[in-house]
Order: sequence, then structure tokens, then C-alpha cells
Amino acid sequence: MANFIDPSKIEALLLKAKSTPPQQITELINKAKKLKGLSPEETAVLLECQDQALIEQIYTAAREIKEAIYGKRLVIFAPLYISNYCANDCHYCGFRTSNKALNRKRLSIDEIIGEVEAMEEEGHKRILLLAGEDAVGGSIENLEKVIPAIYATKKGHGEIRRLNVNVAPMSVEDFKRLKKTGIGTYQLFQETYHPDTFRAMHPSGPKADYLNHLTAMHRAMEAGINDVGIGVLFGLHDFKFEVLALLFHALELERQFGVGPHTISIPRIEPAFNTPLADNPPAKVSDEDFKKLVAILRLAVPYTGIILSTRESAQMRNQLFGLGVSQISAGSRTNPGGYQAAKQGNTDAAQFSLNDDRTLLEVIKDIAKMGYSPSFCTACYRLGRTGKDFMDLAKPGLIQEYCLPNSLFTFKEYLLDYADDETRKLGEQVIIQQLANIKNKTRQIKAKEILQSIETGRRDLCL
Repeated sequence: MANFIDPSKIEALLLKAKSTPPQQITELINKAKKLKGLSPEETAVLLECQDQALIEQIYTAAREIKEAIYGKRLVIFAPLYISNYCANDCHYCGFRTSNKALNRKRLSIDEIIGEVEAMEEEGHKRILLLAGEDAVGGSIENLEKVIPAIYATKKGHGEIRRLNVNVAPMSVEDFKRLKKTGIGTYQLFQETYHPDTFRAMHPSGPKADYLNHLTAMHRAMEAGINDVGIGVLFGLHDFKFEVLALLFHALELERQFGVGPHTISIPRIEPAFNTPLADNPPAKVSDEDFKKLVAILRLAVPYTGIILSTRESAQMRNQLFGLGVSQISAGSRTNPGGYQAAKQGNTDAAQFSLNDDRTLLEVIKDIAKMGYSPSFCTACYRLGRTGKDFMDLAKPGLIQEYCLPNSLFTFKEYLLDYADDETRKLGEQVIIQQLANIKNKTRQIKAKEILQSIETGRRDLCL
């Protein structure tokens, strides 16, 4: 398969974009508001823009686009690490194989069930399963046992309704086996699309193969996995290059399979245990540049979910919600066994440091105060609105007709089953406000009926 990332082309686009007149930049921003996305050439222009007044226009457009497609909703999930063994030696990661000081752990099925129960007790319904490139813990044979066990685990009102997976690249045949387990999105980060930087950051292990890593999404989609998620670890190479490379990756998937990535993740490098590089990233991204790149991504790929992790502080996360972020992790633990261990105050063996250590309840309370509706919704995945079917609704902004009411149903469940009195009161106010945003009166009436059914004890209802 040909390499569709051409560094010289990306650098040439950025160089050419530096001389773009302000009027043309304004025209591109207005074009983006039509929800059709932007080409790499157009995106390069926005990335090279240094005029603060124009950057504010980009922010305003990002807010309008986010509201048009996603409304004031934030999808909530949490990561579940099942192993920190790894065959790779990535210079930025605490799990790297040369980190002899790390306490290694690979969870058994019973330990994984215990973790899931702890997560369900907090109210989680969506999980992202992760493992290092571990020949045992991350193998397809182990995943075929682990994933059904997670779905079968139910504690009180709790159940996991969608399990996304971030594990090492596979063959097409193994991806077909992974699909049969019932996963949602297959997620994998290229970390950096710059070939020389990639080789420097990944000196040994299977991950050192740039092209094998880059084409993993092609194999996953060839195997029938409808939804895939790409991402970059910002801080390894120039963020402008990485944003354009993400866009080229998205366009390549759309060209070959008729659908782009379901999500794009945007982690910034953070300190990791016994990993000096993480303290001194080679291409550190400032807060202002980070906000700018998030907003530009929302303009360039308006249909794609943008995922923000707890690497970022609560303050930064709050600022980014309006600029394009649509999915967030909450109450996260990045060490195997972390959810049970956290009850005893133990957070060792983590992959990286967290800057937002609020509990799920605290996050929900805070975003409800901002007028956002937390969503644990999994309806599209379970009703078959995935891949192209999802994108056909997302691109023109029609998906909100489904996502808005369904998000309210899952929020209502959370308020009844897990929230304290203050959060319940805040949440009920948000639900009332959001119901008014359902423009179709028939759907609004139906949504109110379903909310009343949830009050009487029914669960897992959707439109």
C-alpha cells in the first residue's frame, strides 16, 4: 500500500500558506461555516494565521459549527487499561519496555471484572479498552475472552453499553475476529506522522514499523470495522504538520472506504514515570496553539468527534468544549487495576500524568453548571447508525435529531442512579433547557414520554 503521507508536500503547503492575505482567510472561515469541511491547502492557511483578530473569527466559527452538529452535548467515557506490559520502547511512554522501574501488571479476567464493576458503580456506560503492545494481554485471543466478559458484567444499575478498543495494529483476519466481539470504535494513534520523528521516537519493537502502523485503519476497515479513530500525540513534532497529516489520513480513508474517521484524539504529551522526554517534549504546544489547532480541526473535519483526555486541566478542558471537543474522558485511571486501587489511594504504574483528577460526578456537576448535557449514549452503535450511515447524518448536522434526545435519556438515568442532590437539581434544569432545543415537536413529545418512563424505572431507551 502506498504511503499517503508526503512530508515535503505538507511542508510546501504550510510555506505557501504564510503569504495568504487576510481577506482570503476570512473567506475560508465563512466557507467552513457551511459544514463542508476544508481541504489541506485551506487548512494550512488557517494554521499559519497569526492575526489575533482572525484567530478570534476561527474560534467563533468553531463554536457555531460545534453547536450546529453536536449542540451542547459532551459524550463521556473512561479508559480501562488491562496491561502495561509492552514490546515497544517509545521514548515518551511510561510503559516502554526499557523502563525497568515500572511495576508491571497484566489483569486477569476476574481483575478486569472487578475494574468494570468499580467503573459501573461510578455510572460509566462507555469504556475505552487499552493495552500496551503485549503479546499476551493485548492478543486477539485474550481480547476475545475479555470483551464478552466486560459486556456481561453488570453491577447494580450499571452495564457497559459500548466498548471501544485501542490496541496494537492487527492483520485483517485478526481485525475480523475483533469485530465479532462487538466492539464499537477501533482507535489507534499514529503519535507523529513525521517519518523521521516517528523513527526517533520508536527505536525498537513492532511499533517501529511506520507504514504498518499508518495503514492499520485500512486493515480494520477492510475487515468490516465501520468506525475508526485516529490521533496524534502533540508535542513530538510541529503541530501544524501533524494537523495536516491527520487531515490527509482522514481524506485517504474517505477516498478508499467512503467514510472518514469517527473520532480524532488530540492528546498533548505529559510527564510519565521515569520518562525524561515527556518532561521536555521536542515540539511543545502552547495553550494558545492548542486551542487554535482544536478550533481549526473542527472547521476542517466538522463531522468527526474530537476526543479530549484528562491529560488536560479542568480549566483547559472547559475552554475547549466550545471550540470543538465533543467527547471527554472523566474519572480516568491510566494504570491496570487503577479504579479499584484508587479507593486505597494507589496510582502507581500509570502510563502518563493526569491534570484533571476530578471524579465522574464532579465532572458532570461542573459541565452541567456550564449548560452542557453529559451523554452516555450508545444508541447509534447499537441501532446500526455507524460508518457511512452515521456520517450521512453527521455531515449535514442531522445527527443531533437523534443524539440530543438520546443523550438526555442517558443523563436522566445517571441523575436517578448515581447523582447527589445538587447534581440532580442541576441536571434536571439542563434537561429542561435541552428539551426546548428539540425542534421537531413530535420528537419532543416522545422524548418527554421516554423521560417519564425512565422516572418509573425503565432503562436503556432510545429514539
